[in-house]
Amino acid sequence: MEALRDRPHAQVLIIGGGINGVGTFRDLALQGVDVALVERGDYCQGASGASSHMIHGGIRYLENGEFRLVKESVVERNRLLKIAPHYVKPLKTTIPIFSTFSGIMAAPMRFLTHKQGKPQERGAFLIKAGLTMYDSFSRDGGSVPRHEFKGRAKALTELPALNSGIKYAATYYDASVHNPERLTLDVLQDGEKAGLRADGVAGARATNYLKVTSITKDGVELTDQLSGESFNFTADVIVNTTGAWVDETNKAMGALTQFMGGTKGSHIVLDHPELLAACNGGEIFFEHTDGRIVLIYPMGDRVLVGTTDIDADMTQDAVCTDAEIDYFFDLIGHVFPEIVVTRDEIVYSFAGVRPLPRHDETAPGFVSRDYRIERAERAIAGATVPVLSLVGGKWTTFRALSEHMANDVLAVLGLERKVSTAKLAIGGGADFPSTEAGIEAWIREHTSESIDATRAAVLLTRYGTRAEKVLTFLAAGMDTPFASTHELSVREVEFMVEHEQIGHLIDVFIRRTSLAFRGLVSGELLSETASALAGPLAWTKEKQEEEILHAQDILARFHGVQVASLID
Repeated sequence: MEALRDRPHAQVLIIGGGINGVGTFRDLALQGVDVALVERGDYCQGASGASSHMIHGGIRYLENGEFRLVKESVVERNRLLKIAPHYVKPLKTTIPIFSTFSGIMAAPMRFLTHKQGKPQERGAFLIKAGLTMYDSFSRDGGSVPRHEFKGRAKALTELPALNSGIKYAATYYDASVHNPERLTLDVLQDGEKAGLRADGVAGARATNYLKVTSITKDGVELTDQLSGESFNFTADVIVNTTGAWVDETNKAMGALTQFMGGTKGSHIVLDHPELLAACNGGEIFFEHTDGRIVLIYPMGDRVLVGTTDIDADMTQDAVCTDAEIDYFFDLIGHVFPEIVVTRDEIVYSFAGVRPLPRHDETAPGFVSRDYRIERAERAIAGATVPVLSLVGGKWTTFRALSEHMANDVLAVLGLERKVSTAKLAIGGGADFPSTEAGIEAWIREHTSESIDATRAAVLLTRYGTRAEKVLTFLAAGMDTPFASTHELSVREVEFMVEHEQIGHLIDVFIRRTSLAFRGLVSGELLSETASALAGPLAWTKEKQEEEILHAQDILARFHGVQVASLID
């Protein structure tokens, strides 16, 4: 916070620390712009951290007629596979198909009216046409194989647990992002590094837990959500990238807008070896009986199942409900009828609100996933300040969207673009090993008396090649491995505090590691981590206990996880 409070003006103020805000921050910093970013919670805490963990072209958007978006998405998917290979990986995807010609008559009506109508499954003919078009968008610089169709017998040989009523299975490739929160941090840190000037002045400053609370005569009022302290900040341009809360943010700045109409999407994470094996290492992506496109896919030794698409009530917290869990169990049974799933196997659940445009009569599934930028002007601290509000956007296109937003900002400032991000490696993706053999060699090279191969592998997965910086930090002081997990140590937690802006204990488990996602948070881990944070964050014993209770509350209320307390 001090970096903004001590120098309370920037050329650009970005409000919102999801992937699109952070991507714009990085892009502008690379152009030499004095840019500041504030986020009212933690980075990637909203919709960016509640995604389906997919980097995909969005084959189903073809039916909406969103050809531009699908082409851009496929191109950006291929780019991210190259510039962020530490987090973005190819994902083999199978579509089970139960008919040949179904949906041919209904599809044109859906295309023309954007209304769901009576659910009618899409048959092989429609899916083949869509995948052929999808492949065509990868013609230049394609990074994944083209699709293929299989008959029932071959499909059941490869995936024997599939519903035996299928007629075909189509296989194609998209990509997954197993660590979206850490990818967001990498993009942020790239921006901070790019903005560091020769004289030591930070030309790119970002702070989490700092909320826009109002407009005063002296500027935009920012309030620290940890200390309660407020101060005023001014900028030549303001960029609003707060997702589903764009209208709320504009209201705080004295403008009433009605741009947004977000929908809620929920997911569950299962510890279910039988279902994991049934997926055979790939995603199952299909149309459920209600016409909703849903997915089942393995992430490490867990299985992610999602997602719903429900008009969101912005006055309520987004949580995965019992009804949605029943829906997920039903869809699993539709594809894998012999596999039984119970609530006891859910290790984590999450929900978020997609930053979709207001859609009134349009069914949620047909609301455009494309984006637009709305411009207005506000009188702030005696100046007329352009405010650019982002409406829409999705994970896959964040780099292109950020470039678009940055170009609009540069035009307002009268500046020229200096650097393209199209081929620029992101964070720990630079020089990341391109093969399994290369990964094994990196692990061997970084194994020592204090760092065994398992620990080195965890660090490479978590940080990419930035793990070398972490290893140097670990070696520079006395480190103590945690007793509750082999994936953390006292010294690594100190590294996170120093370099990754930890505000709350829960940040470590949800957004700095995947421990919560995999259902690995225990009472002992909460206590060990709080103790490790106490020194660098000057937490008293009472503050540690407060943070443990806060983490337990967040896990229980928003993620369906009960963690027994070790506090007397």
